Amino acid sequence: MIVAIDGPAGAGKSTVAKAVAKRLGYRYMDTGAMYRALAWKVMRHGADPGDEAALGSILRNTAVDLGADAGAPSVMLDGVDVSGAIRTAEVGQMASKVSGLGVVRKRMAELQRAMGRGGAVVAEGRDMGTVVFPEAEVKVYLDASPETRARRRFRELAAKEPGLTLEETLADVVRRDRRDKGRAVAPLRRADDAVFIDSTSLPVEAVVERVLQEVKKKSNENGRIVS
Repeated sequence: MIVAIDGPAGAGKSTVAKAVAKRLGYRYMDTGAMYRALAWKVMRHGADPGDEAALGSILRNTAVDLGADAGAPSVMLDGVDVSGAIRTAEVGQMASKVSGLGVVRKRMAELQRAMGRGGAVVAEGRDMGTVVFPEAEVKVYLDASPETRARRRFRELAAKEPGLTLEETLADVVRRDRRDKGRAVAPLRRADDAVFIDSTSLPVEAVVERVLQEVKKKSNENGRIVS
């Protein structure tokens, strides 16, 4: 089946999705990494993030592939491993900007659906359950307080960006939330049939178990067996 996990930055989607994919033996689809890879390329080319024609041209000549190893997934951009290069606050901001454009989301959705065509996928992002995989058997909306999410992001980025402060990280989280929820194309929102999980005070394993419970529940309803 397809497991779709949506939510804002810092909610814990990547950590939870990786763990769920590993437990189920499914492929982990980090769609945020796909947008980051494109953003990194846009920055390298010096392209205007608001120029849809330019971005469309870049997309037509861009290949993004995600490694199948849920424990240590790689991100390949045009045959080059950019897994580390794309994990900066600057790239994240650019990804949030370009992801709001229709031409970008349309092409990315095509690539993501192609990856998920065979099923057995745990996909995490902003519109997995609402736009890309509305047919997903399990949909989860994972959230946490802005302060909690900022602390998580800060711990993740501090080693790579020594001058970064927690206050700056919180401001970045708030900006990204506003942009992701307010964009005209595929805004971040909870699907009507998604299970809501607040991870503010929950350990990762508790969230993972909650998602796995939903997978087992749906599997039983559909007559499948999930270990």
